[in-house]
Amino acid sequence: MAILSDLLGALGSGRVEVVDLTAPLHAGTPLLQLPEPFANTIPFRLEEISRYDDRGPAWYWNDIHTGEHTGTHFDAPVHWVTARDGEDVSQVAPGKLIAPAVVLDFSAQAAQDPDFLLEVEHVRQWQQEHGPLPDGGWLLYRTGWDVRGESQEEFVNGGHSPGISPACARWLAEESPVIGVGVETVGTDAGAAHSFEPAFPCHSYLLGAGKYGLTQLRNLAALPPTGAVVLTAPLPIVGGSGSPSRVLALVER
Repeated sequence: MAILSDLLGALGSGRVEVVDLTAPLHAGTPLLQLPEPFANTIPFRLEEISRYDDRGPAWYWNDIHTGEHTGTHFDAPVHWVTARDGEDVSQVAPGKLIAPAVVLDFSAQAAQDPDFLLEVEHVRQWQQEHGPLPDGGWLLYRTGWDVRGESQEEFVNGGHSPGISPACARWLAEESPVIGVGVETVGTDAGAAHSFEPAFPCHSYLLGAGKYGLTQLRNLAALPPTGAVVLTAPLPIVGGSGSPSRVLALVER
């Protein structure tokens, strides 16, 4: 067990840092809002059962009310019609929940243009500098969107938020070795992706290829371009299309 002992020692000494990539989950957590006639998820809500009172004198606990795709969350393939017979979130192999990650930083471009789209050429240019995308790992797409914090209005931004072009989404799904894509925005697709061909190409292509999505990540600025390991912990909801998740990164310092 020397490898695990070495890891624990590195964590204890600070040689390996744990970076939390998860946004806090509460009633004000920004949500994707679809126009009528489409149905929308509910905001997160705690409902108190007891709190050291006559309902339960020595304990505090709550019921939680939330959607699967609220806050920092995991998209399973079955979330999209292109993978309607694919994996639900409970069927994702545990070994896939710990994987290498690279960070592609386009925060400067997104600051200039909130509708900025990642293209295949951007990824290829990044690879020329940093090397290939990780086989079985995550592509984490940094746009600086996490600085918008908890404001629904600023986070959704009237439908103007950065994303990935249809051509790039298809390339990542069909030709790249990554297991999925993680973003800082409210969903893996751009704010204007309803008007793309196909609509919502990240969902359509990546989930259709049996890959995964992570959304509303934070603190990607604390990760190096290569070398991080990401641990993703969605709830194993049987039949679930996704789940709020705690997402952590291990980074050598």
